[in-house]
Amino acid sequence: MPRKHIRAVALEKTYRTGQHEVPVLKGVDIGVNRGEFLSIVGQSGSGKSTLLHLMGLLDSPSVGEVILDGQRIDNLPFDTRDKLRNRVFGFIFQFYHLLPELTVLENVLAPLMIRHPSWVYWKRRREYRRLAKDIIQKVGLAHRIKHRPSQLSGGEMQRAAIARSLVAKPEVLLADEPTGNLDSQTGQEIMDLLTELNEVESLTIIMVTHDDSIAKQAHRIVRLHEGRIDVLEEAA
Repeated sequence: MPRKHIRAVALEKTYRTGQHEVPVLKGVDIGVNRGEFLSIVGQSGSGKSTLLHLMGLLDSPSVGEVILDGQRIDNLPFDTRDKLRNRVFGFIFQFYHLLPELTVLENVLAPLMIRHPSWVYWKRRREYRRLAKDIIQKVGLAHRIKHRPSQLSGGEMQRAAIARSLVAKPEVLLADEPTGNLDSQTGQEIMDLLTELNEVESLTIIMVTHDDSIAKQAHRIVRLHEGRIDVLEEAA
């Protein structure tokens, strides 16, 4: 059996509120194959976003491990985890998190500006701008390249966020409610784009959603209930 691309092993996460402990994840095991498209669904408070954040090293588990290509990564030094977040993982969020003062092109270039010292980025800036423009064209925003987020529709902002997540050529794309802030038609356009990325480029995608019709467009569905896996099923 081939080794899983990324795994969550017995993950638990507890938050402290004052003197109270609030358990959110209670021992979750998930393995995702390279090139797989996995949906995580569940009611609000079921722990699905927390699970995604732990797998992408945006947070640390209270108990358990995150394994990437056979190596544990959640306990690595902070600087190493920071590099993994920039180089291995791409992130898409419901509320886009675009920088309002930057154009689409500048927002897409931001991960590369963060990755490199300023002199390295400046030396390779033409190469990076070509790469960013190619990705912006791929997501259908070539005509908006000089626009700022306030000049874009919700669907266009999400496309810009997807382009930003792809510019660093990630191995794993983590999408937290990528269609949750969009109307059904625009949401389906975003899903078509994610499906194409998965099928054409074999990009591993883990997506959180509350929408069953969206979830069923993935290869498999993990259903969480009160911090535990309730059902693991093949998508229709």
